[in-house]
Amino acid sequence: MEEIRNKVKESGLVQLDLAAYKPKQPLVGIDLSEQLWQGLVLKEKDFREWIKTHNWQQYTGKAVYIYCSTDAIIPTWAFMLVSSALQKENVYSQVGSEIELAKALIQEEICSIPIDEIQDQRVIVKGCADIQDPAFAMSYLVRFLQPYVKSIMYGEPCSTVPIFKK
Repeated sequence: MEEIRNKVKESGLVQLDLAAYKPKQPLVGIDLSEQLWQGLVLKEKDFREWIKTHNWQQYTGKAVYIYCSTDAIIPTWAFMLVSSALQKENVYSQVGSEIELAKALIQEEICSIPIDEIQDQRVIVKGCADIQDPAFAMSYLVRFLQPYVKSIMYGEPCSTVPIFKK
């Protein structure tokens, strides 16, 4: 009986799975509206007390998006204070929505792809992944890969859609 050969592996194609770039840590939010006096105004003294007494360690191992769910005007320094408190605990944070945080983490993961592993390679990007905003992730991945690779294809080795060719 003839030995089964992995023709995809022998082809020299580099397969990248979009799921590999999905944020690995839980994403949690801090809503600054909860710190507003009468739901309208942020009092600096009270806010600084909250910053001092809040349990920031609970966010360890997570990524945090900082936002305000109301139409209140939050001063920039408030976001800075929360970011600083999270940074002291080595917690990744960003002002914005959960999807914006997920996008930033996906960008970081894509940028960590070793160039020497993709340089002058033919790359297939697998697209069936449970990831927030896959169109964003795919577009960013193409922008990152294109200067380095010979070609980019989308799909599975048995059925690809050409995206780019040098």
